[in-house]
Amino acid sequence: MPRDDDELLSDPNLPFGSGVIGVCDVCGHRQAVIVLQKERFQLCVLDFLNKTWTRPGLTASAPLPPYRSERIWFPSGAVPGGKAPGIVLTPTKLVRHPVVFFAPDVYGLTTSILDGAIRLAREGFEVFLPDVSKTLGVGPSDHVTLRIGARFRGGVPLAAPRTVHLRRIYSDGLRYLRSREMVDPTKAAVIGLSYGGSLAAALAVEDAELTAAVVAYPVPVRPADQIGLINAPTLFVHAGADALSRHSRAQFEAVASRIDVRFADFPAVRHHFLARDLPAYDLASAEVAWGQIVSFVKEKLLPPPPKPPTPPKAVTPVAPPAAPASPAPASS
Repeated sequence: MPRDDDELLSDPNLPFGSGVIGVCDVCGHRQAVIVLQKERFQLCVLDFLNKTWTRPGLTASAPLPPYRSERIWFPSGAVPGGKAPGIVLTPTKLVRHPVVFFAPDVYGLTTSILDGAIRLAREGFEVFLPDVSKTLGVGPSDHVTLRIGARFRGGVPLAAPRTVHLRRIYSDGLRYLRSREMVDPTKAAVIGLSYGGSLAAALAVEDAELTAAVVAYPVPVRPADQIGLINAPTLFVHAGADALSRHSRAQFEAVASRIDVRFADFPAVRHHFLARDLPAYDLASAEVAWGQIVSFVKEKLLPPPPKPPTPPKAVTPVAPPAAPASPAPASS
């Protein structure tokens, strides 16, 4: 593969699609890149494969896609080998991005999580998805611990070894997310659905620096009074036709005087009503719920700039009263 030492502009023999070593015009890293035009315009393989760039009619002057994705490995002492897999969605706008961490169930990257991640990335958030289904050391034991605890013992056991193991992986992922170059680590939210909602609540209990938390039809947790330690403003998306969501809502209502919690109620929907590939999916309710979730996260992580002070009103100077006229001298 030829090297690119500022020769691309002067070398007319590099055809469209040539591979060279250069700096990607999207991610800015020097690596293997693909020439898209005779002028110096190049994309690395990851961004070249993005479908936004392969549509007919796009040129080098076309606007960037709203976000790009990459598979990463983040450091975690909770897994064998010290590395765990994940996916990051990064907005292409070159500003510091607030961050959103999705806490998945042991099923990993489900359609509902990907749906929410794409919506938030389009709004300017750097979104991190730990790929827990492909993480060494996570498997059937974690599944059993979460399900049995919720179904037969009053809630997901937050202190059980397998639950603590997942929480450690997620805490390491959140730490990695905050360390990325183009993020604002002071503005971070955690989101979880179903059993992932219970784990998101557990993360919010541990992490006092979170800016916001969202839990959608979460499963009850045990001990329930741990919820009262959540420091971040929280949105609870309630599936009214689901017994687990009702039980969990009661736990949040019991500590509502101690935490900042807001409820978004959907009385007629069932568990997993946000999951496109499951029978409980409710398109109309899901669109409203995602709209409320995005609005809540934007409200907490992207507050509007303060209004400029109102300029003082111009005061029209008042002319001083005229001095009284001197009396005319008396005639002799």
